[in-house]
Amino acid sequence: MNTFFDLFPSGWLVWRRGLGCFLAAVLGCCLVSATGLAGELTPVEIATRLQEAYDSTRTLEADFRQVAEVAMSGRKRYGEGKMAILKPGRIRWDYYQPDRQVLLSDGEKFVMYFAKSNQMIIQSITEYLTSDVTYSFFTGAGNILRDFEVLAAERDAGEGTLAVKLVPRKPHPQVDYLHIWVTRDDFTLKGLEVVDQFGSITNLQFLDIRLNQEIPEEYFVFTPPPDTEIISQ
Repeated sequence: MNTFFDLFPSGWLVWRRGLGCFLAAVLGCCLVSATGLAGELTPVEIATRLQEAYDSTRTLEADFRQVAEVAMSGRKRYGEGKMAILKPGRIRWDYYQPDRQVLLSDGEKFVMYFAKSNQMIIQSITEYLTSDVTYSFFTGAGNILRDFEVLAAERDAGEGTLAVKLVPRKPHPQVDYLHIWVTRDDFTLKGLEVVDQFGSITNLQFLDIRLNQEIPEEYFVFTPPPDTEIISQ
């Protein structure tokens, strides 16, 4: 059975093939470890605030930049585009670089369009609704404290951001652990680093985040060009 992270396109290391996109996050230079706050907040308290903030968020839109590095080769791949979430169950990622891709969930199926190969792949979403903790969180069905062991982040940096490390409580085929970054003032999700069992790393940076703005349900429906090959799985 594929999982949420299995579905991401080749540009995302962790989401190697298929739905190449959701989850989702930002990394880079604006990080602060929970242990560097002189006891202000524990990792569990940060995770709790993030869960509360996300529970109160109905929609999220952002631009993103992504860097994926393969452990064995050290090769880096880059991508960028925009993403949107409408709870419950709807997610869409549009890649503009390096290749045009549209990856979305309408709550019932995953749709993955790849302009370069002129193909669209359709998969049922049923198995992801209960089996994949990462997908569950982003669509509003999951809970960080229930689904992950929450630990202190392993790196320090910049101001205005808090970080925690999350380890899936149940073994995940594509995720060894995650780092999540949130804003210090309102605990908005800002970043995600995903490390797989082989040490490959995918980093996402969210830019120009917009919360709780209206997004029509039709945005999570995609009609490909007429000559597109449709593959149902």
